[in-house]
Amino acid sequence: MIDQQAPVRGGAPRLPVRPRTGRFLVLAAVFVCAACGLVYELEMVALASYLIGDSVTQASVVLSVMVFAMGIGSLLAKRLRTRAAVGFGLLEAGLALVGGSSALVLYATFAWLGESRYALVGFSLTIGILIGAEIPLLMTLIQRVDRQDAGGAVADLFAADYVGALVGGLAFPFLLLPMMGQLTGALFTGAVNAVAGLALVLWVFRHDLNPRSRWLLVAANAAVIALLATASVLVDDFERAARRAVYGDEVRVALRTDVQEIVLTGAARGSLDLYLDGRLRVSSRDEYRFHEALVHPAMKGAHRRVLILGGGDGLAAREVLRYPDVGSVVVVEVDPAVTRLARTDPALSGLNGHAHDDPRLTTVTGDAFTWLRGTHDHYDVVISDLPDPAVTASTKLYSAEFYGLVSGALEPGGRLVVHAGPPSVRPNTFWTVEASVRAGGLVTRPYRVGGRLTGFAAGPDRARAPRDWGFVLAARHAVGRLGMDPGAPALRTLGEGELLAGRRALERVRQQGVLPSTLVHPRYWDEP
Repeated sequence: MIDQQAPVRGGAPRLPVRPRTGRFLVLAAVFVCAACGLVYELEMVALASYLIGDSVTQASVVLSVMVFAMGIGSLLAKRLRTRAAVGFGLLEAGLALVGGSSALVLYATFAWLGESRYALVGFSLTIGILIGAEIPLLMTLIQRVDRQDAGGAVADLFAADYVGALVGGLAFPFLLLPMMGQLTGALFTGAVNAVAGLALVLWVFRHDLNPRSRWLLVAANAAVIALLATASVLVDDFERAARRAVYGDEVRVALRTDVQEIVLTGAARGSLDLYLDGRLRVSSRDEYRFHEALVHPAMKGAHRRVLILGGGDGLAAREVLRYPDVGSVVVVEVDPAVTRLARTDPALSGLNGHAHDDPRLTTVTGDAFTWLRGTHDHYDVVISDLPDPAVTASTKLYSAEFYGLVSGALEPGGRLVVHAGPPSVRPNTFWTVEASVRAGGLVTRPYRVGGRLTGFAAGPDRARAPRDWGFVLAARHAVGRLGMDPGAPALRTLGEGELLAGRRALERVRQQGVLPSTLVHPRYWDEP
């Protein structure tokens, strides 16, 4: 009987493992590489959504470019099939380096150049080409170890590939992201990718390599692993340097919660800027004008019971609690770390007047949409102090369905006020919010206030600041005249004349025929 592994004259060298074992090891490598590939995709989508915003657009760009590039990679892999083992080993080294370092480079381009879109497309294209070249080479290798029909080999490869993608897709949000973070998680994934590719080639296909190819593979993969390991050691220093480039030198608090990244800058008892996911949420330079304009027009009339959606920083609550006849204030904040910081940080708690220590205030941790669906309480005033409407994650909080829930929580004569974005630079966003409030069953009265000094984001974009804020005041039946309650406290600069002037200016440029945003049909928002 002739040994089925014996080399045939002019044929391939004998493999060091049995065919069944070799087939299993190839499929195991497919599993690991597929998991790593999906982690690279998810990591780029997640980081791009954080750095650039609009997660729907970023996911569409990454996925469509990568799928297109995978087709190109499959075609290019034809040239490597005659040397599939060494080609696969080098391919995985390149993929490990590019995929593992992608998060670092994307963050670096954002921090120091202020623009990461081109880097995102470049990485999506490169990683897609490398992933697309894997399957043709692995198809050649599995046929090398076990001469089965092509249909069976394809079925086995794709089964291992899909299961690996499932594991990678679950590992990213539930293991890598919470345990390592985006930067270290990507570096670790790259190292696993390099080890898997090198181990398969050296274990199963080492007889297919000449000494030069073997040393080339070992050297290339060792260099990649060493680079990724070095980067993981230095990642904390890199993050600090990038954070200084984005937020300046006075970063006092920087933490990543289950919801978002929170950064607090400024002196402990001086100027203060609060950033949530890289977007400026509060600046002590002009926040008083924003919160006075947000709160006080809505307080005209009954305001015994007040609901604040968002506003965990306590600044809207500060303005509400200046009314002595307010009986209770409920703040619904999705991130408990924000309210904890507002209560304990000296600068932020001083800015909000220690609002969280007032016995009239109750803080509830939860998503505003979900909380409204479950509450049966009614309020005289509802203040929507939520993230910017141009941020995709907050789209449902600016939908007609959301405002329908708010309408149900209002007393018959109650009022709602919504921060709708700056109408001067984001008119589509502003009038879409106004249309959505009307679609929720409320009568609206839009208004604006000038004097804004700060913009949307940190880093190089922070200089591009709009000069106004826009708001929508609404009620079930009639809003009434825009103005202040007779018992309103003295304000720093805001007056009724400015509110009325802002309203008249908006009515002159009102956009007609704007459609509301809904959960199933979110409307276009102006680019952040």
